[in-house]
Amino acid sequence: MIARQAELADLIGPLVAFRRDIHRHPELGFAEHRTSAKIAEALAALGLEVHTGIGGTGVVGVLRNGGSERKLALRADMDALPIEEQTGLAYASGAAGVFHGCGHDGHIAMLLGAAHHLARTRRFDGTASFIFQPAEEGLGGARAMIEAGLFELCPADEVYALHNWPDLPAGAFATRPGPIMAAADKFEIVLTGRGGHAALPHQTPDAILAASELVGQLNTIVSRRIAPTASAVLSVTQIHGGHSHNVLPPAVTIVGTVRTFDPPVQDRIEESLHAMAQGVGASFGVEAKVRYDRYYPATINHPQAASHALAAGKCACRHAALAPEPAFTSEDFAFMLQAKQGAYAWLGQGRDGETVPLHHPRYDFNDAVIPYGVAWHVAITEQRLSA
Repeated sequence: MIARQAELADLIGPLVAFRRDIHRHPELGFAEHRTSAKIAEALAALGLEVHTGIGGTGVVGVLRNGGSERKLALRADMDALPIEEQTGLAYASGAAGVFHGCGHDGHIAMLLGAAHHLARTRRFDGTASFIFQPAEEGLGGARAMIEAGLFELCPADEVYALHNWPDLPAGAFATRPGPIMAAADKFEIVLTGRGGHAALPHQTPDAILAASELVGQLNTIVSRRIAPTASAVLSVTQIHGGHSHNVLPPAVTIVGTVRTFDPPVQDRIEESLHAMAQGVGASFGVEAKVRYDRYYPATINHPQAASHALAAGKCACRHAALAPEPAFTSEDFAFMLQAKQGAYAWLGQGRDGETVPLHHPRYDFNDAVIPYGVAWHVAITEQRLSA
């Protein structure tokens, strides 16, 4: 049963309208100027202490009640994706090539709804901070906020975050202790020869052929260099090289991603990738340069905090359970969990019929789950800051 669901009824219509306005006006990471201004205005109207410009465009609303020194933080991300929307919705993106294809517009609405409800009911004792974070989509907005003094300005004993999850039924809730999202690494390998006429390949080290060989070898790293009991993914996602049918290009670039949960596995993959690139380069007579960027660590839930999140889920959602396994997608909330105890969770938003995945041009946040998200944020706050 959804706790105090009737109390939230008057909020849902305005929250849906707010969410759709944000959807109509999406902004990319660190450029969420309109979005952050709208959020700051809404928080100020609730009487919260508001801090803006944290880590660029980050916003935090602070709500205090009672005399307890306990402090809790809740986080929602704000940025959109560089994708052309194909939903055909009346409130579809008005910005060419930018849209909310990951549901951050819904996350904003749910956290604002919780701030509104907690501000009027005040059934907690302590300090609740509502963090609206920029640039989650690969740009490390969480790290930027932390480096800008987020937790000095707004101290927190624990921090929690919720993400919509199309693979779960609408209103279902899941989390797990330990790893819940993978570390995300990006690699770029440039193979450089000399270039030359395609009719005279014996005169030119062939960067295309070297790249073809290397792609095949890279796809053996997980199956042959990593223990079968470990979990990892390596995917080559881009190959660039050449401009004419009769010219061997001087260079070819290979780009891809690696996802892992354990640092030793991450180390082994990076070492193997460097070794393979150098080996193929030497055998084909081309130079191999590798750039390897570990841009997001794994998202690791603290066990006790995951239990608290699940308890709130059982109070607020249709169904709550432990997730049987982590996801190989990544999340920069990982930086906040490195700084503070806390947990990350999933809220089901699956619809009847076809499930549209995150980051798809036809994705749209399911407004029907807004009450569940608001209720969960309220429940975790009231339970962890019990009066």
